[in-house]
Amino acid sequence: MLLAERRQVIVDRVRATSRVVVGELSAEFGVSEETIRRDLEWLEQEGIAVRTYGGAVLKHNDQAPPPYATRKNTNVEGKVAIARLLAGMVQNGDSLMVDESSTALFAIRAVRHLKEVTLITNSLNILQEVSGQDSWHIISTGGQLKPDIMALVGPKALSTIQSYHVRYAILSARGVNTQLGIADSSDDVVQVKRAMMAASDHAVLLADHRKFDRAGFVSMGRLEEIDRIITDREPSEEWKKRLKDSNVKLYCRSEQAQS
Repeated sequence: MLLAERRQVIVDRVRATSRVVVGELSAEFGVSEETIRRDLEWLEQEGIAVRTYGGAVLKHNDQAPPPYATRKNTNVEGKVAIARLLAGMVQNGDSLMVDESSTALFAIRAVRHLKEVTLITNSLNILQEVSGQDSWHIISTGGQLKPDIMALVGPKALSTIQSYHVRYAILSARGVNTQLGIADSSDDVVQVKRAMMAASDHAVLLADHRKFDRAGFVSMGRLEEIDRIITDREPSEEWKKRLKDSNVKLYCRSEQAQS
């Protein structure tokens, strides 16, 4: 079993049982206890669990993303860099579906100078941001309010998204993993993102460097389902190869696409 796969199993286990033990995991996976301790140290760094003597316990409410205001003010420099790269991609008259992520908000700010853009979004923050865009055609998905992230979700949101087809779906995720794909925090959020991916010509993932090799809770899909990834730092050679093998175009601060 590969490192990423083992760690995802441990993530699922601690979430299901609220506790894991070093000795039990060592025996199950056939690896040393020192290896498992490194895995648990990684879980703690990711904010998923807290290490204890002989194991780890689930960190309270780790499945929920940080408050929107906190995320919006985290790694602002990276989000601005990502937004600038996206701005070089989107043109006047393009049609977009955009999710509720804080990175997407920065991206929309970077393309406000464009004309005749069609925007479909489930984000109340983005709807407010573009309320003065007279030449834009702006569509809210409608749906049930998810107040912790100021997003609309549920059957109504999905029905609206499925009624349209756009050039770009602009999305973010909680984690991107070479073995396990793309993941986010909850089923209702992921359903909206997957619907946007299916309704677009190009699915564009906005992922700052902290998202790579990070575990998520609910799968959004395989890397092969994304057309482009925009990030703020050049990833590792392993990641470059994985993206190339998956036919995903990589955009980073050099503003040069690497196919």
